[in-house]
Amino acid sequence: MSNTTELVTKDDTAVSRRAGGPARRRITVTPPVDIFEDSQKVTLWADLPGVTKDRLNIKVSDGNLSIEGESVVPTPTGLRLQHAEVPQPHFARAFSLGADLDASKIDATLKDGVLKLTIPRREEAQPRRIEVHAG
Repeated sequence: MSNTTELVTKDDTAVSRRAGGPARRRITVTPPVDIFEDSQKVTLWADLPGVTKDRLNIKVSDGNLSIEGESVVPTPTGLRLQHAEVPQPHFARAFSLGADLDASKIDATLKDGVLKLTIPRREEAQPRRIEVHAG
């Protein structure tokens, strides 16, 4: 897995508007990740604070894995946002997947703003012990 194919940062001056609320700047953030690998799999942990499952989009296409998510600061019911200093960032990150990884079996879990992706190695790419026969 390689981090060399980084998703192009979108225009951070883009403005979004909540229904009935003031215009807000959209900031795109590259989330920090930790990547662990062993002979069976690669595990990626990405920090996505404020991102919920319905605001998270994970795609695999042409050997590239992309992660995008929208952070949401909830507005209490019945109140209208007049002024906000807390940005609602858009998270985006992309990775090239090695040919030894099985993109069809990626497992994703989102808990407390942390995304865990488990990407298994293809069976034929996993190390195996060769039995030696005496003869």
